[in-house]
Amino acid sequence: MNNKILHSAEPVTLVGGGDHDEIALSECLRHAPKVVAADSGADVALSCDILPHAVIGDFDSLSDAAKATIPPERLHHVSEQDSTDFEKCLRSIEAPAVLCAGFLGARLDHQVAVLSVLARYDGRCLLVGAVDIVFAAPRHIALDLPLGSRFSLFPMGAVTGRSSGLRWPIDGLDFAPDGRIGTSNEVTGPVDLETDGAGMLVILPRSGFAQVLEAWGVIG
Repeated sequence: MNNKILHSAEPVTLVGGGDHDEIALSECLRHAPKVVAADSGADVALSCDILPHAVIGDFDSLSDAAKATIPPERLHHVSEQDSTDFEKCLRSIEAPAVLCAGFLGARLDHQVAVLSVLARYDGRCLLVGAVDIVFAAPRHIALDLPLGSRFSLFPMGAVTGRSSGLRWPIDGLDFAPDGRIGTSNEVTGPVDLETDGAGMLVILPRSGFAQVLEAWGVIG
């Protein structure tokens, strides 16, 4: 179950079957041209004239047309139902970063499930939507974002941390999904964020896409 399906020395674009934003997908492909599709994300990819390197999922929503178009050796059926297709994909990809398009802006229950997986994932994974980008905060990250940028923090569990470069510092605060959250903070300078554990999601405007990849060392 934990065998990697795709190994890549470069970032990978993961395409989901949710709301499709062409600009978001184009931004991902610019830095990560190798494509993996999560189940019906293959139909989205094919509609954009992209043949995925791999399709991973339980195939409950993958069209027959997509199955007939994609070479059989690229179709990786994972039948177990204890995880989402998003989680199946993340655990099957080995890459410096995974840039995800088509996972935000569709069904709310699907989005919450994706965010739950993201909070538990120990690699670099960036959700890219029409309006927002989302990633799980590592123990430390430094970001150079435009002054006044929206900087939201949403805890998926109990977590504490420290910050500089935000209008409202988080030092000494206890965050929890049923308690204090950090919606709509604001960038006042270079941001330095530390967390004391896993589970904090960072939500930024999509304009911060390149800065996150720079902070990860994915682009220069």
